[in-house]
Amino acid sequence: MRLKTNLIIALTALLLGVQAQATGVWPGVIGLWRTAGDEGLIRIEACGEAICGRIAEAAGDAPAQTDARNPDPALRARPIAGLLIMKLKRLAPGRWGEGFIYNPDNGRSYRASIDLTGDGSLRLRGCLVAPLCRTQTWTRVGRLAER
Repeated sequence: MRLKTNLIIALTALLLGVQAQATGVWPGVIGLWRTAGDEGLIRIEACGEAICGRIAEAAGDAPAQTDARNPDPALRARPIAGLLIMKLKRLAPGRWGEGFIYNPDNGRSYRASIDLTGDGSLRLRGCLVAPLCRTQTWTRVGRLAER
C-alpha cells in the first residue's frame, strides 16, 4: 500500500512539472528586464508554450509615444507602451529562440534567441541574416508573479 501511495505521489509531481512546462511557465526568465544602454524596460511573460516580451517603459516614455517607424502605415499610431516586441519558444533550459524580436526604433523584426546567463542576466541575439547579428545583455529589474 505504501509503495502504491509513493508511486501516485511521484507520478503526480511529474505530471505537475510537465504541465508547468506545457503552459509556458519559465520562472528563470519571467520578469522585468532593463535593455542594454538603458533604452527601456521589457516585461517578459509566459504566453502558451513560449515567452513574450512587451515594452513596459521606453526611454523618454510619453503617453503619446507611438510605433511611428513601423513599415505598415496602419500600425504607426499604436502606442509603444504594451507593444509586443518578442515571442520565442523554449529550446532548452535557460535558452529560447525560433522566434522574433521587433525594434520599434527602426520598425524592423529580427530572428532572435536569448540565453539566461550564469549571473542571471539575459544575452539577447537578433539577426537580420547570419552573420548580420547583434548581441545585447539585459539585466533583471524585478520578478513577476506567476499567473
